[in-house]
Amino acid sequence: VKVVEEMVNMIVAQRAYEVNSKAIQAADEMLQTANNLRR
Repeated sequence: VKVVEEMVNMIVAQRAYEVNSKAIQAADEMLQTANNLRR
């Protein structure tokens, strides 16, 4: 039972990491676009 619980926690943490990673990528792309607009 404890193993299953830990697996679920691991999957939740992985999903959170993926979401944060995508948010950072989106912010990076926006900054690049803003930078290109200034040129």
